[in-house]
Amino acid sequence: MTAPAPASRLVIVLPGRGDDLAAMRRSGMAEAIQSAWPDADVILTGLSYDYYMQGRAPQRLHDEIVAPARHKAYRQIWLAGASMGGMGTLMYDRAYPGEMSGLLLLAPYLGDTSLLKEIDTAGGVAQWQPGPVPAAVNADNFQRELWRHLQGWSREPGKAANVWLAYGDKDRLRNTMPLLGSVLPAANIRRRSGGHDWETWSAATRDVLAQARERNPVSP
Repeated sequence: MTAPAPASRLVIVLPGRGDDLAAMRRSGMAEAIQSAWPDADVILTGLSYDYYMQGRAPQRLHDEIVAPARHKAYRQIWLAGASMGGMGTLMYDRAYPGEMSGLLLLAPYLGDTSLLKEIDTAGGVAQWQPGPVPAAVNADNFQRELWRHLQGWSREPGKAANVWLAYGDKDRLRNTMPLLGSVLPAANIRRRSGGHDWETWSAATRDVLAQARERNPVSP
């Protein structure tokens, strides 16, 4: 969706599992983004579950959307994702660290319960021992490697300075959010009324970007 004002930013939105492009257009995300940032073009993607399982999601996103967008000379490019798309946003940052101007995580899916329990039992992300680095990232280890990446944020907090987390107080994944929140600036976390749905996420996006605008002015 083209910005109503001259575009200086781009926001790329990754879907939740089961969302197609039609669902994304109905989500209200584009309107929410542009109500906060009238200078933002918005790309709603249809990155599917299969690409995550094949380990191809970050590269496909980079090659087909991010790299071409660089030729348009946007001053900022942000990546937002809900549920599975939130995990995809984190996976992209792991594969291409520092590529995005900011990340918006909307009730992201953070992995299997057994892995999250292992991290929590260890005393949290900073104390957790992820084990040896594998030769390759695949469907069997990508969740562990994602959390290894997030552990780096606990050691270098500046890397998470422009990462934002928002979720509803009735979201089915709400109990897993504090684990991620422990490696983010407290001021970047928004818990609001709502569930695991686009109505909640769109409203949260509008609020978060309105605040983020103050910290991320677009240079002339």
